[in-house]
Amino acid sequence: MSNSERASFGSKLGIILATAGSAVGLGNVWRFPYMTGQNGGAAFIIIYIGCVIVLGIPCMLNEFVIGRRAQSNTARAYATFAGGTPWRFIGYFGVFTGFLITSYYVVVSGWCLQYIYASAVGHLSGDADYIKTYFETFSTNPWKPVVCMLLFMLLCHFIISRGVEKGIEKGSKMMMPLLFILLIVIAVASCLLPGAGKGITFLFSPDFTKVDSNVLLGALGQAFYSLSVGMGCLCTYASYFKRDTHLTKSAVQIVSIDSLIAILAGLMIFPAFFAIHPNAPELMTDPQLSSQYCGPGLVFITLPSVFQQAFAGVPFLGEVVALLFYALLSLAALTSLMSLHEVSTAFFHEEFNISRRKGAAAVTLLCTLIGVFCALSFGDTRDWLVIAGRSLFDWFDFLTGQIFLPLGGLLTSLFLGWYVPKSLIKDELTNGGTLRGRIFGLYLFCIRYVCPLCILLIFLHQFGVI
Repeated sequence: MSNSERASFGSKLGIILATAGSAVGLGNVWRFPYMTGQNGGAAFIIIYIGCVIVLGIPCMLNEFVIGRRAQSNTARAYATFAGGTPWRFIGYFGVFTGFLITSYYVVVSGWCLQYIYASAVGHLSGDADYIKTYFETFSTNPWKPVVCMLLFMLLCHFIISRGVEKGIEKGSKMMMPLLFILLIVIAVASCLLPGAGKGITFLFSPDFTKVDSNVLLGALGQAFYSLSVGMGCLCTYASYFKRDTHLTKSAVQIVSIDSLIAILAGLMIFPAFFAIHPNAPELMTDPQLSSQYCGPGLVFITLPSVFQQAFAGVPFLGEVVALLFYALLSLAALTSLMSLHEVSTAFFHEEFNISRRKGAAAVTLLCTLIGVFCALSFGDTRDWLVIAGRSLFDWFDFLTGQIFLPLGGLLTSLFLGWYVPKSLIKDELTNGGTLRGRIFGLYLFCIRYVCPLCILLIFLHQFGVI
């Protein structure tokens, strides 16, 4: 298939919304607010934005340059730049990473569907212990998580199989505005609660006394992981960009949307949390309770109880807010899963010379099979899916999140910074010289020195070396 026949996004808005949808995921909701609460409120937000500028945007541009220039799937795109050198394996590594993440990310995505149903029928009404037991019972059930995962994967498959413009772009144009509307509605409802002002003040008041090297490294890690870097998504989507797309402007717009949604997630959570917990800051910083305020523990155990208590003054309002919240989470999960699925779909489609529908079906089938085992690995009775003390799900999360993604981002920065000719990179960033390249020197400095150093620090920090 020639590049001229290759699919592309139909509009600039489609480019921004689809790529922003790739970046906006569950981490915006279940990790960013927790880190903000633990690390000085607005002080962390300021540092995070700085990290996005020096690390996030350059890493995003790296993949944009490779993807749009090559106009092919991630594996072939890197090979186009690398020739016959070992650098070409970075692309295959990115596809493999994206494939693995798809296989376990869809499990958590399926949980969101279950919680939409549970909110609608009133199954989340009860005290905190009941909510915790409900999640543990559901996640360890031998068949319910598998069914929810399968439904979510089929929904993603339906969108991907329709193509780039009619599937991914059209879906993103519908889902991203809806996601934003739901986020605004829930945030406004939370901010109107009695006592919510303390939560708003806590979020936007900088406490620089809490800022230390760990906070800086945490902000660097959040900036890196929040933008879908290192898993082939950005490179694959960029291969569908039109030649006149302003890459730098698009990157700035995308990270701005991603950061705004993360901050709005804080406005959605903190006011409601402070409305029922006057000692909220102490709770968030208690190491023994940290699992309840970050990750799945936050969104599937803590927040249902928070919404129920915070909106208890109006009948059924807590259930309605919870329903809207899990609809929001499902949209965020779906837009991210679409981009992950597309990485492997494009690879199968182009490298094995099969139709797009067959490529999507192959990815859906393989990822679903692996996902079944990831879903079944929860629970004390699943010893056969536990390896060296970690469940299969945890191994996928650990390997991809803490090793593969940083390694992919590091290698890509070194590849662009030190191997690919500067003239080629500048030509791509300036659209053949039609745009000014005023920040090219700064970008090159970042990908050569700043980004590799930052990613190395993130890697060492998450393993407790520094």
